[in-house]
Amino acid sequence: MQAHQQTRQLGSTGPQVSQLGLGLMGMSDLYGPADRAESLATIHAALEVGVTLLDTGDFYGMGHNELLLREALAGRRREQAVISVKFGALRDPRGGWSGVDNRPAALKNFLAYSLQRLGVDYIDIYRPARLDPAVPIEDTVGAMAELVKAGLIRHIGLSEVGPETLRRAHAVHPISDLQIEYSMISRGIEEGIVQTCRALGIGITAYGVLSRGLISGHWTARRAGENDFRGQHSPRFQGENLRHNLALVERVRAIAGELGVSVAQVAIAWVAAQGAALGADIVPLVGARSRQRLAEALGAAGVHLSAADLARLEQVVPAGAAAGARYNAHAVALLDSERRA
Repeated sequence: MQAHQQTRQLGSTGPQVSQLGLGLMGMSDLYGPADRAESLATIHAALEVGVTLLDTGDFYGMGHNELLLREALAGRRREQAVISVKFGALRDPRGGWSGVDNRPAALKNFLAYSLQRLGVDYIDIYRPARLDPAVPIEDTVGAMAELVKAGLIRHIGLSEVGPETLRRAHAVHPISDLQIEYSMISRGIEEGIVQTCRALGIGITAYGVLSRGLISGHWTARRAGENDFRGQHSPRFQGENLRHNLALVERVRAIAGELGVSVAQVAIAWVAAQGAALGADIVPLVGARSRQRLAEALGAAGVHLSAADLARLEQVVPAGAAAGARYNAHAVALLDSERRA
């Protein structure tokens, strides 16, 4: 597996992190069964080649993901990992979604449990997973600022919010980064969000760079209707939408083949290149669940997309080319309270 030692700072106030982060959600939840041993081996492999940014959430598998990360980090220096934790999303006993709670008392309770499950005495980046429409963002960030002063968290992040919320939150305490979906087929952040982050010195950690596997080059029409989050809640993976979107992937595959790289590597390199083009600090998060997929993702660091390559990709997959929404109406109501694009 290639060395991956380059780092960058998240925004103007955030920590130094690897140029690619590892998202751990799929190792516990939402994307079907995961292999525990392979999950641990993948985290270890990432750490060994210098991937420091590890992203989890207290609601991923209802605590399972944090316990998995604790096991993976056992015996290693705490400083080797930059741990990013999302909180606030509420689950029911069957794994369903029941809203968001970002009240100060609730987030302090969530943090107490996360520290215990992770086996650490501080979390590097703590962030609400979604906006809570019932709680002013100033109240949430104000409570988190108290936790920074107490040394229990190092940096405050946000996730899936728009420009106004970013400005209001940043006025209370510096925001290190915004975690938000961004990929060749999910480009809503280009219309105001990236510009606001750049103006405020807020970094961006981009999840969904492979659109939950849809543009990884490994998804096929035969997987339509699989009983996981994608099949249940994402119209992009359903019916005629899926056939349309996989046709887009084949256009990218043709370009990737000419470059001698994989579709996934092109998609990841595209996100990194857009960060440079937009003047923003963008760190892609990849949700690799195996060492094989991790190695492929790491290979994207060596892919240079020229201006001509980017122009061709824009031609075959222009903004708005994807068919279907990211989430269905029910999931939007629960998971995407502010940003719709």
